[in-house]
Amino acid sequence: MRILQITNRIPYPPKDGGAIGYYNFTKSYAELGVDLTLLSMNTSKHYIDIEDLPDLFRKEIDLRVVDIDNRIKPKDAALNLFTKKSYNIQRFESYEFAEKLIETIKEKDFDIIHLDSLFVCSYIPIIREHSKAKIVLRAHNVEYLIWERIAAVETKKVKKAYLNLLARRLKAFEEQAINEVDLILPISEIDRQILIDLGCKQPQHVVTAGIDSQKFIRVPEATEFPSIFHLGSLDWIPNQQAVKWFLNEVWNDINLKFPDLKLYIAGRNTPDEFFKIEMPNVEILGEVESAVDFINTKAIMIVPLLSGSGMRLKILEGMALGKTIISTSIGAEGIEYENNKNIIIADTPKAFVESISKCLNDKAFYNSIGENAWTLAHETYNNNKIVERLLKAYKSIL
Repeated sequence: MRILQITNRIPYPPKDGGAIGYYNFTKSYAELGVDLTLLSMNTSKHYIDIEDLPDLFRKEIDLRVVDIDNRIKPKDAALNLFTKKSYNIQRFESYEFAEKLIETIKEKDFDIIHLDSLFVCSYIPIIREHSKAKIVLRAHNVEYLIWERIAAVETKKVKKAYLNLLARRLKAFEEQAINEVDLILPISEIDRQILIDLGCKQPQHVVTAGIDSQKFIRVPEATEFPSIFHLGSLDWIPNQQAVKWFLNEVWNDINLKFPDLKLYIAGRNTPDEFFKIEMPNVEILGEVESAVDFINTKAIMIVPLLSGSGMRLKILEGMALGKTIISTSIGAEGIEYENNKNIIIADTPKAFVESISKCLNDKAFYNSIGENAWTLAHETYNNNKIVERLLKAYKSIL
């Protein structure tokens, strides 16, 4: 099968949810014998020197890259207000990328063109004009929903109004795009139903996020118990909100009950304001060299998300390393969990305090959650098995 995978960033290094999600597909496509071409934007935000890429990108697939300046520019954002276009999408529209896309699809007769995320869907008309390939959209999130949820918890009126505008325009684009492709791959049953409610009439095949089981090896003796940690890209607004909420609403009560307990906060692109946080026993680490090594050394993972959509890959990674995870319902969306069996759900400050306290006071309970999480991750979310099932779905539409 000949597949063109189109991404709005180079899927490397796989250190945050977006890159991991794209990378897992790229790696599994290659390992399962797909004739894969990867056309990626090399954006200013996630710029990668091509020479630093591993052999997967340099030898096993046909990689094509276009540099894109997708920075948020105040002038462009202001001018966008006088249009009806989504600024979220507009930032990824490029003449040079369109030219490279046309060149690529004219050169090869693709069976499937895989669009990784809504942000490359503005190129659908070009694909239709120049290719007869089936177009598949991998919906890692319901994008407009993320911005609706961000706006819902924003307290500043002007910013709230602007965020709602972004959400409305993104929703209008998403409503249109989901009916312009041949197959949609939502990441969960929850997202599938949301897309149906949004008006999706195209076939859907749920393809959950996955993990590379060989990569996630537990090292129980390395765990600092007790300890709490949060790991996630801190240039993503939902993660910023989550950390601030936990620190402001939960941490003081936890610190009073457990004055020696440490909270470690790590993530790529940590804003300067986070390094200025001065709270007892809170350590802001910034980016860590190895997520696996970091997770292995800590005990309880917290995911206090108040907004977002799709699936949190960091939860799956924590589960794959046998970690006890305490998350909000939004954070755990899309994962086939059982509350108090393989994860703990806490949606209020009081629930977080009670859940953390139970884990610290009841080691058997804490251990059971981690063990069950490990089983769920490795039996249900093996990435190659997920993509094998997907390739069968592709054959059904060709």
